[in-house]
Amino acid sequence: MERNETELGDYAAADAMFTIAWRENLPELEARARRFAEGQRDRAEELLGNTAMKAWLFMRNSPQTITDPSGILFVVMRHVFLDSVRQRNRDREVFDRNRDIDNDAAGFAHDGISALQQLELDEQLERVIAAVSKMSREQRRLFAYRFIDDLPYPEIAARLHINQPLARKRVELLRNRLRTAVGD
Repeated sequence: MERNETELGDYAAADAMFTIAWRENLPELEARARRFAEGQRDRAEELLGNTAMKAWLFMRNSPQTITDPSGILFVVMRHVFLDSVRQRNRDREVFDRNRDIDNDAAGFAHDGISALQQLELDEQLERVIAAVSKMSREQRRLFAYRFIDDLPYPEIAARLHINQPLARKRVELLRNRLRTAVGD
């Protein structure tokens, strides 16, 4: 029973700390929210509301560790703003709003690849990365020249100081090693 009374006292202290800091800083918080929201009233109000909830919860969870409640409000607002920007960017990655919606494959970032196909490609890429990480430094350099930089064989041969047929043979061996690792 004593613990509940202590928790209630901590909550009351945290609530009072939040209320005082919020009232003192509300004009500055509103101005900053408007700047973050580029003048859009709805977004600014949403940012303020989310900031209030997260700051209040944070202060309630650890009231004894907070030395600057006003500073916490501004830090929380910045984090809430950054979270909203990240969320909007994730939404844009999923839906491309500039595409023709009548086109069958339009509207999705993956251009018509099914989720299963995307998963298979991701797993295959992970196997390639694992195989490349086990290669020697020279083999990784050859891999980068041919498959990342997409250099032609004469350029690869010149960079490795070998003749062109040997460069082709090394790339062929590297390709076979990767096929074995990937499981094709």
